Amino acid sequence: MHVALTGATGFLGLRLLRHLLASQRSLTVLAHARSGDALTRITRFLELSGAPDTLLAELPGRLRIVETDLERPRLGLSPSGFQELADGLDAIWHSAGSINLQDDLAPLRRVNVDGTRHVLELAAAGGRKPVVHHVSTAFVAGARRDGVAYEDELDDSHGFENAYERSKYEAEVLVHAWSRAHGRPVVVLRPSILVTDLPPHPDLPPHPLQVVEKILRDSLSTVDGTGLPGPRRPVMRLVGHPHGHLNLLPVEYAAAVMVRLADRPPSGGVDTYNVVHGHDVPVSTVVALLERLAPLTFDVVAGKPDDASPLEALLDFYPGFTAYLSHRRRFDDTRVRTLFGSSAAERRVDLDYLWSGLGPVRPTVDRPTPTGAVPPRNPPATAHP
Repeated sequence: MHVALTGATGFLGLRLLRHLLASQRSLTVLAHARSGDALTRITRFLELSGAPDTLLAELPGRLRIVETDLERPRLGLSPSGFQELADGLDAIWHSAGSINLQDDLAPLRRVNVDGTRHVLELAAAGGRKPVVHHVSTAFVAGARRDGVAYEDELDDSHGFENAYERSKYEAEVLVHAWSRAHGRPVVVLRPSILVTDLPPHPDLPPHPLQVVEKILRDSLSTVDGTGLPGPRRPVMRLVGHPHGHLNLLPVEYAAAVMVRLADRPPSGGVDTYNVVHGHDVPVSTVVALLERLAPLTFDVVAGKPDDASPLEALLDFYPGFTAYLSHRRRFDDTRVRTLFGSSAAERRVDLDYLWSGLGPVRPTVDRPTPTGAVPPRNPPATAHP
């Protein structure tokens, strides 16, 4: 069986690649044509995350790098090159995409929607009819802030918190239409917010919460030079819900679950799985993390203040993040829990875990110890608790 993977040098894609290498002798990496040396970046990640030397030595012979452009028809390949690639594949993992919460819809559509369309064209052209594994997001649930987001739901009736969510929703709609039109199976994987306790490093891709750190840092440096007029720790008001909560999932666990799900025979249609943590993180923990990242005291308020300070007004330009502080919904993961048991084996994401992955950038990273259990290759099926 031969597998192709997009997004292999991204935050999740690197972990997917490592888990796929555990069961696949070789992989085709569909790397962005202008993203630099993909093999070097993959090797560096594996070095920093503790991969054995034997795996590192084997990489050049086990990975085939094909430079592509997701935004272009035929992935930017020649007709013959595109067909040759398509005919050699048994499975395609589509993990590439833009997660920029602040971007406009047009550029997000080019990457997340058109990119998905072109990957589906690759799958349709393949003589072996490869199975598509499409990495979406649990946040296609949109701006619904209460209740339960179920796996079989896919609608836009609640609107969206940002253009990123809409673009991922549109990509999933496209996947469903393609599956119906071609009578082909697709596995849709919807992770929640992915995090890590692996310390930051300039050679590693940042994870989503590092964007929040950058927003705070840039905002503080913009307002009055330091952003700290008045008392030592000014109070900054954030719109949110005092009992809000977010679903944050260790990326290593997410990748392991996704690859385990790929072992299952597809139903023939679209099989959708919410890949989420069994325990949400309270907004109070997120606020405590922000207070470690910035010399500020944060106060969660119900509505946007009329007398916003310069710093509060500046941060109001980043609703892609702050809107989630009002969320109280839960993501249903009945299918995953039925297959793999309860999520009690997952490492709980707390303040110390989050800080480990957001501390000061370090020039070197110690090889980490395991941070959580990985589902066994053949776990017993158990009922939803």
